[in-house]
Order: sequence, then C-alpha cells, then structure tokens
Amino acid sequence: MQDLNRRDFLGAGLGAMLGAPAFLAQAGAPPDTEVKRGEQSTQSSGKTFQRHRFGVNYTPTKSWLFFWNDFDADSVARDLDAIASLGMDHFRILAMWPYFQPNRTWVSPGHLNRLEQLMRLGAQRNLDVCVCMLNGWITKKLQPVYDEPGQFYTSPNLFAAQTLYFTEVSKALRGHANFLGFDIGNEMNCCWSTGRDTAVGDAWLDRIMTLTETLCPGQTHVMGVDHQPWFYPETFSAERLARRLPIVALHCWIRYTGAHGRGGPLDPPCVKLAAGMAALARAFAGDPAKPIWLQEYGASAEWMDEKAIPRFMEATTQAAIGEGVAWFTWWASHDVDRQLEFSSLEYELGLITLDNKVKDRGRMFKSIAEQYRGKPVTPRSSSILPPPQERSMESTWKWLLEWMGQR
Repeated sequence: MQDLNRRDFLGAGLGAMLGAPAFLAQAGAPPDTEVKRGEQSTQSSGKTFQRHRFGVNYTPTKSWLFFWNDFDADSVARDLDAIASLGMDHFRILAMWPYFQPNRTWVSPGHLNRLEQLMRLGAQRNLDVCVCMLNGWITKKLQPVYDEPGQFYTSPNLFAAQTLYFTEVSKALRGHANFLGFDIGNEMNCCWSTGRDTAVGDAWLDRIMTLTETLCPGQTHVMGVDHQPWFYPETFSAERLARRLPIVALHCWIRYTGAHGRGGPLDPPCVKLAAGMAALARAFAGDPAKPIWLQEYGASAEWMDEKAIPRFMEATTQAAIGEGVAWFTWWASHDVDRQLEFSSLEYELGLITLDNKVKDRGRMFKSIAEQYRGKPVTPRSSSILPPPQERSMESTWKWLLEWMGQR
C-alpha cells in the first residue's frame, strides 16, 4: 500500500506590461549567471548563513491560511506576539497564489495590502519574513483557473503570469527591511510534476530564480521542495537544486521519508534524518560546506507519544546543528482550529495552542533557540561521501544509514 503524503490530506503581450526584462517572459530563456554559494546576503543584519537562525512556519489561529481572505490584524498581532515570545527571529508564510492572482493578468491589490500589513506587524516584533509564492500541494485544489495541465513548466503564458505575480508582490515587499526573501514554491513537484524529466523542471527553476534575483537582488531566495528530489528524481534534479540555490531548503518529515518505519522516534533514522539529508544535499552539491536551511520539520502525536516530541525535537535539532545546518524553521507555529476539515494529524502540530498558550514542545524550541540563535555555525570540514549512484528510496536509505553509521 502506498504511503500517504501529507499534502494529500488537505482538500483544500505581458513582457512590456510587467516592466521586467524581456528575456524573463521567454519560457526557454537561460539564466545569465550562476549563483555562487555565499554570494547572496540579505539587507538587514543577522541574515547570514554563518549564524544560526530559528523560526516557525506561521499557521494563523483565525481561519488558518484562508486568513488572506478573512484578514484580522488584531488576531495576527496576537499570534506574532506569541511567536516572538519564543525568541524566534523569522517566520515563513505561505501566500495562496489563486487568492493573490485569480486572473492571469491581474494581482489583487487587497491581498497585497494584507501582505504589507503582515510585514509591518512582523517588523514591529523584530521578525523577518520568508514569503512562499507558488504553494504546490497546499493549493492543489485551488489551482488558478488559467492553469494549463501538464504545461506548468513550459507554457509561456503561465510564465508570463508568474512574472506578473512575482513583480507585483516584489513591489509590495521591497520597502520592508524584514523581507527575508522568496520561497519560490512549497513542494511544487507534488502538484506540478515533470516526473523524471528533470531537465524541464531545472530549466524553469533557472528562469524563476533569475526573475527573483532581478526583482529583489540581495535577498535569500530558495525553493522549498519535499524529500522526493533528494531521494529520487522528481521534477527538479538534486544536483541543480543543491548548486543553484544560495542555501538549500530541506523539508524533513520522518513519516513521508519512511524514517519512522526504520526505528523508534528517538532512534538514529528519525533523529538523524535532517542531519543526514543535509549531508546528502551537500553530496549532490559537491560542497561539504553548502549552507543548509531546515525549513520544515515537525512531529505529530499520531507518530509518537506527545511527551516524546520535545525530546525528538531536541535530538533532531542538535544532530543537525552538529552537522552544520544553519537555519531552523519548525512546522508549525500554531495548532489548527478543528472547525476546519483536515486530517487529524494536522490539528496539533503547533508549538502554540489556538489561544496562544505555549506547549511543551514550544518551550523546548525556545530553549534551543536561546542557546544557539545568532551563534556561529560550525561548518562540516570533513570530506563527503559521493551521492548514491542509484536514485531510489532504498538506495538513498542505504546511503543515509551508511552515513549515520559513520557518524
């Protein structure tokens, strides 16, 4: 029986007009330059890859991510107060693409205004913000009406629409010093797939990264993929992701990688998964010091005893710190209102309850952040294993277990 993916649980002539360089609207246009590791740095202090950062994936207490259509600034302010109380320095927010751009040639000014309100509320609490744009699985049931099935990565019309979307959002964000950068898309390969034809996905990745770097130079732009491209070819190649991005954003879930089936929640396959995936990404990059961002990791009480979750969090984070991972962003900030219909595991992944009370796991994450936030990252200077020759779940796990044995 195929294991369930978390995203399956949730049912839920433009070139001149855009003012962007003409080559950006051409679906086949190559990037001008390759981004070298460490060249990109963001505008405000502390946004470097050489110091540890801690944050959360923000799940609003009121209306979940549907809050973009039901924006309550007071509720958001209370949520961000609770996040700041944990000592976080950033949060990642998922923009709902179909809400922001319901028509191919129009981006909603109202939603851009709400995004700016969110940025200001974050800045008031010293929170930087990563804005995720093309949210793959999370908008799986809400794809734009102008989507062209099977043509996402090749359609000139869709790339022109994406260019307009990024252009308008960048105008709203450029004046905010706490804008960390764009996350191009959240696990997009789960929604818009090229299968094993990674050349198509890689070409699109080059174009969209060039677009973001042109619109918002000096920010940290990434692509938040799930485990699939790292474990086996899926839409994007692991090599291109590892080398093109200034910092590799990893999503490390013990359930969907199969780690939970290889031992208990406090055994090496689970608590060393993130550290191992960091080593795997560096192997594909050919760079043992490639910066790594653990952008999504978390735990459900359906996978382990509630009391074990803080211990799992601590062991996982410590192992990743030991492997030189720089940034940590837990999923998620808050629990989800059970009034909304989701899978049962979605409701209590937060560090904080719906009434903004900090949970045990939240206190643990705060303690870890207090210990390491702002401190220098200890790079891994040792040689790296070559990446797996065969690209499959089994061969990748063989590689990971060998790596864990060496550590």
